[in-house]
Amino acid sequence: MDDILINLGKQIKTVRKKRKLSLREVAKLSGVSIGLISKIENYRTTPSLTVLLKIMSSLEINLLELNLSKSKKKKKYILVKKGKGKTEDREDSEGLKYKLLFSNHVPESNLRTYLITIEDNIYRKPVSGDTYEMAYVLQGKLDYILDGEIITLNEGDTIFYDGLLPLGWNTKYDTNATLLKMYLIKI
Repeated sequence: MDDILINLGKQIKTVRKKRKLSLREVAKLSGVSIGLISKIENYRTTPSLTVLLKIMSSLEINLLELNLSKSKKKKKYILVKKGKGKTEDREDSEGLKYKLLFSNHVPESNLRTYLITIEDNIYRKPVSGDTYEMAYVLQGKLDYILDGEIITLNEGDTIFYDGLLPLGWNTKYDTNATLLKMYLIKI
């Protein structure tokens, strides 16, 4: 659901710019505050149906024009290589650059975050747990062994997956690896 709402904000912003309207003009036409429209366009809030309809009416957007579908293809993991991701233009954050690495709805969970240093030439047998897991490689290189697949991660790479998939690792590259690791423990 979150991806649909983020996509909705992007689409509203795209249509507004395509029609060469400022936030102020849309606010005046819709009766919705400039601040609220900006928050919707920049993924900081979810509009009520009433507010959404007012904005759509002011921009002359037909509901059929909006892409409210979710990707049906479910992957075992999300891998974002260093330097990849999608830059997001946020008018309310001057001087800040946002790069979306991934978005994924994670139902009821508890977040635990660690810095993990793995010495060189360490092999860890695959294990699984009742978590969702995200790892960002701060330093080094290692092989993730995820559900039998070997995925080489380098400094700057990010991976997200369901911890029910057995995970092991191998640091056969004669270098320590440091990970920022987040566990979303399912509750």
